[in-house]
Amino acid sequence: MATSLGIDDATMERLIHAAREFHAKEDVVFPDTGAEGSDDDWAMQILADHASDLTLQELEGTLRDLGPEQQAELQALSGIGRGDYAAGDWDTALEEAREDWSPDTVRWLLTNPIIADEWAAGLEQLEREGNTD
Repeated sequence: MATSLGIDDATMERLIHAAREFHAKEDVVFPDTGAEGSDDDWAMQILADHASDLTLQELEGTLRDLGPEQQAELQALSGIGRGDYAAGDWDTALEEAREDWSPDTVRWLLTNPIIADEWAAGLEQLEREGNTD
């Protein structure tokens, strides 16, 4: 399954697996909306609470090892998987993800409880559209 992403298939599979495993744990609960105060306080607290979790460490390490371009690709892929963009709008999704990229992108990816499903759905849509190598 070769995709047009700059992320190899093995890494993509590892990311999806680790994200599913981490977010499936019973004590990992991300609220739908941020608590009053800072928008990201709840996310930082949950990640801090699970800092010793080996699955989270693997997932975060893999995400941080990717460069900004690959992190933007993951963000664009989640947008396609979520239905914000059609597979044929990959260039637009990627350009907007590049513009939105920041050092906080990894945290955003980590705190999305359905990120693995969005990545998998995005890959499926890209393959169905023929946007594969």
